[in-house]
Amino acid sequence: MSVSTAAATQTICAPLPVLGRDVTVPLVTGGQVGYAALDYAASAPALQRVWDDVAAYAPYYGSVHRGAGYLSQLSTDLFENARRTVAEFLDCRADDQLVFTRSTTDSLNLLAAALPADCQVFVFETEHHASLLPWKDARVTYLDAPRTPWQAVATLESALAGRAPHGPALVCVTGASNVTGELWPVRELAAAAHAHGARIVLDAAQLAPHHPVSVRDLDVDWVAFSGHKLYAPFGSGVLAGRADWLRAAEPYLAGGGASRKVTRRQDGGVDVEWHEGAARHEAGSPNVIGAYSIASACKALTEAGFDTLVAREQYLVEKVRTGLADVPEVRILSLFGDDAPRVGVISFVVDGWNSSHFAAALSAEYGIGVRDGLFCAHPLVRTLLGSDPQSQGECGAPEAAPGEKSLNAIRVSFGAGTPDEHVDRFVTAVRELVTEGATWTYRTEDGRCVPAV
Repeated sequence: MSVSTAAATQTICAPLPVLGRDVTVPLVTGGQVGYAALDYAASAPALQRVWDDVAAYAPYYGSVHRGAGYLSQLSTDLFENARRTVAEFLDCRADDQLVFTRSTTDSLNLLAAALPADCQVFVFETEHHASLLPWKDARVTYLDAPRTPWQAVATLESALAGRAPHGPALVCVTGASNVTGELWPVRELAAAAHAHGARIVLDAAQLAPHHPVSVRDLDVDWVAFSGHKLYAPFGSGVLAGRADWLRAAEPYLAGGGASRKVTRRQDGGVDVEWHEGAARHEAGSPNVIGAYSIASACKALTEAGFDTLVAREQYLVEKVRTGLADVPEVRILSLFGDDAPRVGVISFVVDGWNSSHFAAALSAEYGIGVRDGLFCAHPLVRTLLGSDPQSQGECGAPEAAPGEKSLNAIRVSFGAGTPDEHVDRFVTAVRELVTEGATWTYRTEDGRCVPAV
């Protein structure tokens, strides 16, 4: 990006206001500094707009679908309007169904529970565990990590061509990697799936906060994402897409709200008539605040304009990648290569450093919050690191003390609320730690690298 383009980007798009932008944290070296939250890929801060909307509604909170009182009716309208807002944000088809869940993980487990009998699932080993693991009751084909987007399409086509010609099949794929940030060829993968009689679900957890997601345009059958990555950390997620498999499945949770009619039988048992719409899989008291917060975030991002948001984020991506490229000891992890389009998620390792030690120093000495570990994508990170698949490793936890061989990586991630200063401080901190070393000593405590007292 040229200097003039970068300057224009900064002028037309300031960071969206988020909670925590004024938080200060102590440094082990003394004093305090404004906290640089660069772990958006785990949980993005709440948009100020979302927080304000939730706070304005909170006094009017009431039970959903369950009361004749004014607050209950208002909350029910709010909840169902939120469903429509999110469906519009995703550009869903007219007959699609949108279910509010707890998270992306919950959404994909719901879909897994709704698979038809003898369904075959195809999933790349590069997926986050949320989309890699829920299919335990299906016949699963795990596909090797591709090294180009086109290899991903070819790998899927080959696998689908070799399956039995009849019977249901589902492809699960990410939109943007939670490790490398790289965009996947979702539209082409959807075309390949449909050409071979399979359906496809898109894990948009890392895509929806950074890029517009159109169910129609991408031609996916379902999309799943989490509110807490979309600047709405109030415990809700979304599964949206075709209704037939969801309608035919047993309710994800049995209980009130999912049942239309329950009667006792003469033999002492009960007969249940379940709802056929979204309520079938939304048993219990719905998280109306969570659903409303997602709708609020969808409106905020739409009003800000994704073209503008994407342009500014790409400016930050290039700033980080250029800064890291100037440090020879840093190796950025990538499947598809340097030129692959990506969102604001970048993982790397540093020669001579345990990744947990490096992340701890960024926090303690510079007030920068990043993530270290295997990012709940163990097979992918191990492939990128070239490590032994049998090596120990827990999701997000280091398995080596400072100075020992690192089997994990460091991830920096950012988004619509990230100011330039946070990115500039991060790049400077990486350069200083590599060239000058940490100014503090660190030790391992309860599996984490922490400053020694």
